[in-house]
Amino acid sequence: MQRWTDLAQVPADFGPSVVTVGNFDGVHRGHVGVLTRMVADARAVGARSVAVTFTPHPQQVHRPDTAPPLLTGDADRLELLEQTGLDAVLLLTYTLDFAQQTAEDFVRRYLVDGLRARTVVVGRDVRFGRGNAGDLATMVELGERFGFAVEVIEDVAPDPADAPGVEPDDAEGAAAALADPLRRRWSSTWVRELLVAGDVRQAARVLGRPHRMRGTVVHGDKRGRDLGFPTANLSQDATGMVPADGVYAGWLRRPAVPAGSPDAVLPAAVSVGTNPTFAGLQRRVEAYVLDRTDLDLYGEEVVLEFVERLRPTLRFDSVDDLITRMHEDVAGVRDVLAGAAG
Repeated sequence: MQRWTDLAQVPADFGPSVVTVGNFDGVHRGHVGVLTRMVADARAVGARSVAVTFTPHPQQVHRPDTAPPLLTGDADRLELLEQTGLDAVLLLTYTLDFAQQTAEDFVRRYLVDGLRARTVVVGRDVRFGRGNAGDLATMVELGERFGFAVEVIEDVAPDPADAPGVEPDDAEGAAAALADPLRRRWSSTWVRELLVAGDVRQAARVLGRPHRMRGTVVHGDKRGRDLGFPTANLSQDATGMVPADGVYAGWLRRPAVPAGSPDAVLPAAVSVGTNPTFAGLQRRVEAYVLDRTDLDLYGEEVVLEFVERLRPTLRFDSVDDLITRMHEDVAGVRDVLAGAAG
């Protein structure tokens, strides 16, 4: 997949293309369903498939105080977009000046002149251009003027048969799944709500994979090492939304280690919280790699994947009580990850 951050990087002979525009935060199952279909349609007509997206998220520019936390940083978002089979991603820097373009200016400059769009794929609620003045009708009118077709995609909702516990051909179970208030369209908002609740297992169903955070390992208080559970502490600028405080079963992935190496993906107990037993104030994300006291991860970029929440954060009356519970947590992590691997 080609990655561009400016139109000047787009080859002069690129195109024709099928283009979609969006934020794709989390690259959840709804995004993946749309993008994989778009890739197939583009290949069927000999066109290139391109996603246009933005950094930072427009809400972080227009409403920084109320913008929701991002599910994925740029590195993970691009990696996940690549897995859909796209030919290219144009990652544009979003600023207040960028937002002053009219709808027509944006379409002409980026979609028509830059990417030579033959088809533009949008949702019914598409908004673009200065003040979000452009909508679906605007895109259709611009398509007629500039010579591209507009394909409208509907919201993608879970298949009732995909609900936990629903067996094939189980019509009654499928009907019950549809009645479930959680049976709604795949969305980044849904994932955020689940992570706030600590329900990383359900979040993984919406995402199509475990929720992840990515960051550099930094020095902490070294308290875990003193207790016999040395932890890798993520830097405060780690990307990916932090889930609810608690202890999680998960995986620690090391992008710098060759795939297939036994040290590339490691089982981990992940703690999120302020360490209330020690009157901590700063919220931290740290991971203990099971049975490993020999790892030196300082300064290394790692990815943490959250599989299941074991318990909320607790304050213990003594260090001995904490250590006893940590041994229990490690046993719980083993059980969860053994089931996940199976």
